[in-house]
Order: sequence, then structure tokens, then C-alpha cells
Amino acid sequence: MAARAPAALPALTPPGRRRPGFLFKMAAPSGRSGRRLWAVLVPAALLCLAARAAEEASTAEFDVRPGGEVHSFSRSLGDYTCTFTYSAQGGTNEQWQMNVGVSEDNLLFSCSIWRPQGKSYLFFTQFKAEVKGAKIEHAMAYSQAAVGAQRDIPLKQEEFETTETTVSHREGKFRFELSKLMIVAKTPRDEL
Repeated sequence: MAARAPAALPALTPPGRRRPGFLFKMAAPSGRSGRRLWAVLVPAALLCLAARAAEEASTAEFDVRPGGEVHSFSRSLGDYTCTFTYSAQGGTNEQWQMNVGVSEDNLLFSCSIWRPQGKSYLFFTQFKAEVKGAKIEHAMAYSQAAVGAQRDIPLKQEEFETTETTVSHREGKFRFELSKLMIVAKTPRDEL
């Protein structure tokens, strides 16, 4: 059996790139200058990752407290803020969560406020969720949040109102039940 000759590389390939390991050498600097380069690149990459992580969606827990007093809870992400203001009666404190996030293309800001256990047993006398830095495109309020076998139960459209920056109860129409609010807002974008 005759030995096969190695396949010839195209004539247009520069001689330096024909050596084995060429791509590895291009991808991983070595030697003294390579170590200096890594010493600069690694901290710079970690700094970029940390900055990006700071702009990622975040969830925070807070207590919704009954007693009839007006309370607020806010979260910010970059130039955008979501504030939930409410007054509730009955029972004891409930643990709620607020999640804020920005889409990858930076065109949408979202804010979700909900009771993770699904249904709130508090009697809400008022509520308002406000976004700053963006204009509301879509908003929905629910009397029950989906958990396990339970499903989201939206409030009737007449129970709440939405403006460019707020979602709030409608006086005289709201039936005092709230378990979840969801907001999607459009961020300002400079047109070229």
C-alpha cells in the first residue's frame, strides 16, 4: 500500500499560516508580552461582564403591609425606574416581588409586581405602578397570579386605568383585589 502525500494547502495561503498550531497561537497570546496582554484583557473582560450584569433583570422581595397607610416600593435599572404605591387593609404582611428588566435591544423596559403565592388576601384600597424613563405600551392587572394549578385572573378593564407612565386603580370601579401587575414600556430612542 502506497503512502499518501499530505493534502496541499491552497497556494494563496501565506507560508506562516501553513504551520500546525497557527490558530492556537492567534487565539492565545504567549510569552512575556502575552502575559501582559492577558493581565489587561482579563480584568477588562470581568469589568464588562460586571457592568452588563448590573443592567440585567433583577428581582427584589418586599412586604406589602396592611393598615391603611400609603406605602411605596421602587426598583431602578439604568435610566429606568418602577415604583409601586398602594394602601391595603386586613390580615398581616404579605411577601411580594418586583422584577425589572430591559430587553437586549434596549427598546423595552418591563416591570412586574406580584405575590408569588398567587392570590393576595389583602383588601387594596388603592394602587399605582409608575415607570420613569419610558412610556407604557402594555399593562395588565390581575386579581390572582398564576401559581401551580391556579391561573392568572385579570381585573376587568373598567377596574384600572393606564396612562403613558402609570397603571392605577379606577376610583369607584376597582373591586379591591390585586395580586399582580405587569408593565411593558417603550424606552426613548434617538432616531438618526
